[in-house]
Amino acid sequence: MRISVIGTGYLGATHAACMAELGFEVMGLDIDPAKIEALSQGVLPFHEPGLPELLRKHVATGRLRFTTSYEEVGAWADVHFIGVGTPQRAGEHAADLRFVHAAARSLAENISKDALIVGKSTVPVGTARSLVDVIRRHSDPSVRIGLAWNPEFLREGFAVQDTLAPDRIVFGVDDPADESVLRAVYARALENETPLIVTDFETAELVKVAANAFLATKISFINAFSEITETVGGDIRTLADAIGHDARIGRRFLNAGVGFGGGCLPKDIRALRARASELGLDQSMRFLAEVDQINLRRRDRVVHLAENMLGELAGKQVAILGVAFKPDSDDVRDSPALDVAVRLYNAGADVRVYDPKANHNAAGRFPRLDYVDSLEAACSGADLVVLLTEWREFRELTPEDLGPLTEGRRLIDARNVLDAEAWEAAGWQFVSLGSKYTPAREPVRSAAP
Repeated sequence: MRISVIGTGYLGATHAACMAELGFEVMGLDIDPAKIEALSQGVLPFHEPGLPELLRKHVATGRLRFTTSYEEVGAWADVHFIGVGTPQRAGEHAADLRFVHAAARSLAENISKDALIVGKSTVPVGTARSLVDVIRRHSDPSVRIGLAWNPEFLREGFAVQDTLAPDRIVFGVDDPADESVLRAVYARALENETPLIVTDFETAELVKVAANAFLATKISFINAFSEITETVGGDIRTLADAIGHDARIGRRFLNAGVGFGGGCLPKDIRALRARASELGLDQSMRFLAEVDQINLRRRDRVVHLAENMLGELAGKQVAILGVAFKPDSDDVRDSPALDVAVRLYNAGADVRVYDPKANHNAAGRFPRLDYVDSLEAACSGADLVVLLTEWREFRELTPEDLGPLTEGRRLIDARNVLDAEAWEAAGWQFVSLGSKYTPAREPVRSAAP
């Protein structure tokens, strides 16, 4: 069985390399010649642990190849996975499906033998049904082209693991023959007793957006309570621990902080609201508007804390630790960390940014920040340090690490990963999201080196 993967971004490149690792011959397709050239040389255009090694391994063996030709993949592959992006439409909440429709049409026009098209992109419910008609209108009637939907559940930083050893697999199918093909593709995972859900198109499309909406709601839920503890006092981490022991709730994703971001959760909850509105179901997903607003307010909170701690931001030096939306990623799409850094800059602060992997991508989106290549360079002489992405090297920081570097011993832990008592005992003005802020009586300065 030969597999093609349409779209070689984060999802597509990961899926292509992992399918090759599972033993298939794979061809990745993208309309960007520069991207195809880089991938063909074994060069990955983004950071994902473990993926560069798989890419280079299977490019070298010849099991994984790349092309810009739909005609080539249409004649060659038996199964075609669509993994193109579904970004938020400019100025709207709805998903932009142009790339999905273009991929399905181009495949239909070029497939020259019986084949199966499998959607992996996250799409609004009803998309698969509309693609059935697209495929029918643009394909050779003598060729049977099936359609299935197989949503992805990748976590950035763990994408290789999530593809090779998924925690569940979902098939949305209309024909048992298409289910049989997918069972052959995922035979190894199924042999390892990975849970399999076989369902219709609509349920398969809803599974991914429902999961993301639930996770976003859980994050915003604990952040809503952090707004209360910031006002009346209390320990938001202890609160999360206490309710997390309830098996019906669970502790994961109950971490108060600066909120969620990235290329999935924000756009997916907005697209779900937009689709519900199109269906006349505005009331059903109205709560997601507040989920979104709670999340965005966390960014405001960090900026307000910085203003309160420094008196004014103009002319003050602020060290930003992390601009990726999460650790082990270089993704800055809708990153709360980068958004906060930009807001501080716009308020007049001298902002120095250090992220182990995401500086380059952040600079491409907002080049006016001062991007530096080390923790020491970011914090040297800083009046305030703001931890915004919980990379391991930041989680392991101690007061002794930063004390000799900074001008003012002030730190905002926007991810709730540091030991407040230890920092305060060392003379730092320390505040984390979810804690009640008490202004220091006098400026706190580091001891002379």
